[in-house]
Amino acid sequence: MDGEQKNTLLLVDDEKSNLKLLTHILGQEYTIYTATNGANAVEKAGEYVPDLILLDILMPEMDGYETLFQLKNCAKTQKIPVIFITGLSSSEDEEKGLSLDAADYISKPFSARIVKLRVRNQIQIVNQLRTIERLSMIDQLTNIPNRRSFDEQLRAEWNRAIREQSPISLLMFDIDKFKDYNDTYGHQQGDTVLQAVAKVITQLARRSSDFAARWGGEEFVMLLPGTPLADALDIAEKIRVNIENEVIPCAGNSTTKVTVSIGVHTQIPAQENSSGAFLSAADKALYAAKAAGRNKVMHSPLSTP
Repeated sequence: MDGEQKNTLLLVDDEKSNLKLLTHILGQEYTIYTATNGANAVEKAGEYVPDLILLDILMPEMDGYETLFQLKNCAKTQKIPVIFITGLSSSEDEEKGLSLDAADYISKPFSARIVKLRVRNQIQIVNQLRTIERLSMIDQLTNIPNRRSFDEQLRAEWNRAIREQSPISLLMFDIDKFKDYNDTYGHQQGDTVLQAVAKVITQLARRSSDFAARWGGEEFVMLLPGTPLADALDIAEKIRVNIENEVIPCAGNSTTKVTVSIGVHTQIPAQENSSGAFLSAADKALYAAKAAGRNKVMHSPLSTP
């Protein structure tokens, strides 16, 4: 796995010799965290959010069943798959573990081959689900986040802006006369324009917290946490100019150009404010920019300076 980030495992067992053996078996392939009791396991699972937990059943104070119950009742850790490691062999014990949503069992004494195979099977499932989740959040045409992804990002940043009483800005873009462009040049060329616009927008999302997404159709959005109105307008104008200057290739070695209208809204939200009204204010500013002749940046009159 050279050059790749390793998947992470949390090994939980009150016997340090078992932790040492499992680390020896799995340490080459995975990043390992360890815990020696249930309470410490719950704490470390919340801290590191590992990809998989190997959990001993027979531990003092808090056994594996209670530990699993707590993990599954915490939003941060409930989706982490858990493999029980146990010397228990009755079907009742296995049924109890599976009813609590354990993913699998590994029996003591350990077989290194079985341990590796069962861990690898669960990690493959985790990685496949992660890939599916990532793809479901990406717009396939432009390869930038889609509206679903934006909605999640807005929810998190909106709540943070409320907590910190910091400004949050939204830029909403619409490609001018895109329907006419599609009718003239065809949908394939329209797709090329969407890709070009997405590239320009994302190039100006300079901070890790700046978040550009395809809103739908010919509309894009950019969320700028911690950004006052003046800075948001400056970024919007740079994007407008860069798109206007972008030379877009066409069939037959020809080129074309497009412009965008941009609506901007900035707010320091309070608990009683809604993110829906925040979006609506940016949308109204966008329509004002289009009504003013297109290829313009307009901000909402409701914006916080």
